[in-house]
Amino acid sequence: MSRQSYIFTSESVSEGHPDKVCDRISDEVVDLLLSKDPQARVACETLTTTNRIILAGETRCAVEVADSEIEQRVRAAVRDIGYEQDGFHWERSRFISHLHEQSADIAAGVDEGTGSYTEEGAGDQGIMFGYATDETPELMPAPIQYSHQILSKLADLRKSDMSLGLEPDAKSQVTLVYERGVPVRAASVVVSTQHREGLSPDDIREMVRPVVVDVLPEGWMCPEKYFYVNPTGNFVTGGPDGDCGLTGRKIIVDTYGGAAPHGGGAFSGKDPTKVDRSAAYAGRYLAKNIVAAGLADRCTIQLSYAIGVAYPLSVYLDLHGTDKCDVMKLEKAVPELMDLSPRGIRKTLNLNQPIYARTAAYGHFGRDAHDDGGFSWERCDLVERLRDFAG
Repeated sequence: MSRQSYIFTSESVSEGHPDKVCDRISDEVVDLLLSKDPQARVACETLTTTNRIILAGETRCAVEVADSEIEQRVRAAVRDIGYEQDGFHWERSRFISHLHEQSADIAAGVDEGTGSYTEEGAGDQGIMFGYATDETPELMPAPIQYSHQILSKLADLRKSDMSLGLEPDAKSQVTLVYERGVPVRAASVVVSTQHREGLSPDDIREMVRPVVVDVLPEGWMCPEKYFYVNPTGNFVTGGPDGDCGLTGRKIIVDTYGGAAPHGGGAFSGKDPTKVDRSAAYAGRYLAKNIVAAGLADRCTIQLSYAIGVAYPLSVYLDLHGTDKCDVMKLEKAVPELMDLSPRGIRKTLNLNQPIYARTAAYGHFGRDAHDDGGFSWERCDLVERLRDFAG
């Protein structure tokens, strides 16, 4: 029997965290190439450190894209995040690109009719997970959802009034108390935010506290002694100047805050033929629709793939004892509800579009689906079919 009373913690990091700067840059490259060629292939890694931005990886695009155009896109992203500091500046940082053509061996496994299989195959082997829970209206685990929202609102505050002295790098951590498996209040909240010289810990606390109170449900705020703001005091040197950043180092922040398994693959910097990204989106889409349809309070889906093979090697479904239908029957029905080949996922969710830069911060899940196709995996358009199935 699962525990019913416990505390659980998740963290988030802001768009100005050095790793998130790298995720944003890598996804800007994905978007740029997809805007030129919807069939483009991209695997872009980024490293940032003191006034350095370094790109590496593989691409394939029907339209030649100059390094200068990539550089322009990258600098615009860093400026949008807000970096105009001596140690990391959108205009003055040195930019180096080591992007090169995609391996012909990898292309052969992915392209239709060129590999061992006649259908388009997965871009790599691996396992991917999707998850949903009825803890929040977004059907996300509450600790990670609130952690994201705190930092998103803090970023809005920073950008709305630069005179406040807040800077882009920030982290949050929310610990919630669960009773009978339901979150009921915050046990503690941690927020650390970069700032300009001259601001005191009390100044920062006064700005941050209203943001946290606004995000948490009414009456959930933790006791003041467990509300930690910039616990080490000064946080002036931050971002890539304070800590080297790399693409793909915040995969738990990107997903479910540790409340669900993760297959290990990062999302950012990858075009949607890479099942690390697209199959994780498909898993979330299916799990969210199952919970939204009222067939379970929680749902975990695992998918596994082999490079060059079109369809999943396995589909696993866990409703965590909250099922309101036949789990085995639903598990068998999942591949019928959605074509889970890489091509099928991209077609269903319309993923061959430049929609990825906005996913780089504040989570890939629990966001509103956009009219332009962004966050399509958050749609709940399978609900009626699922309810019909459940009878």
